[in-house]
Amino acid sequence: MTDDEILEEFRAADALLEGHFILSSGLRSPRYLQCARVLMDGARAERLATALAARIPAELRGRIGAVVSPAMGGVIIGHEMGRALGVPAMFVERPDGEFHLRRGFALEPGTGVLMVEDVVTTGLSSKEAIRAIEDAGGKVVAAASLVDRSGGTADLGVPYVPLIRIDVPTYAADDLPDALAAIPAIKPGSRAAA
Repeated sequence: MTDDEILEEFRAADALLEGHFILSSGLRSPRYLQCARVLMDGARAERLATALAARIPAELRGRIGAVVSPAMGGVIIGHEMGRALGVPAMFVERPDGEFHLRRGFALEPGTGVLMVEDVVTTGLSSKEAIRAIEDAGGKVVAAASLVDRSGGTADLGVPYVPLIRIDVPTYAADDLPDALAAIPAIKPGSRAAA
């Protein structure tokens, strides 16, 4: 899939939004990719996951025994990646503010894991998920996401494979351009701003 084909999937799902958005990191942005909308169509989710799985180098793909994603945003793409790779898919969640495997999910010690997110901006939740996976006995061999919004700066400590890199400016809440400050801010994501 080319970048244009990927973006067309987002446009077709009305998932490429413009306005004033508060990201999970607390940063502000004039554009937002609503992955939940692009993934709500099973056929589209399958196409995107298949394309992302194909980008994972074969030497890493062969070491993946499970996919783990952070809840909420990563659950659907994590499930689809598990299906595309032919391995079980699980997720970590924050019952007490920190990620943990729950619901009977468990990893055999040393299981090779692909950690999958919907979007990476700062990499904070990805790193938290990786730490939780390793605390549960897994060995994260790579990370992947539908969208890399980090400008290529996210260092997750493992090989990282995004489906698409989008360079969208982000701003601190107290340092907004006038045009963005004039628009009411909305919080479309699943996690309260820090």
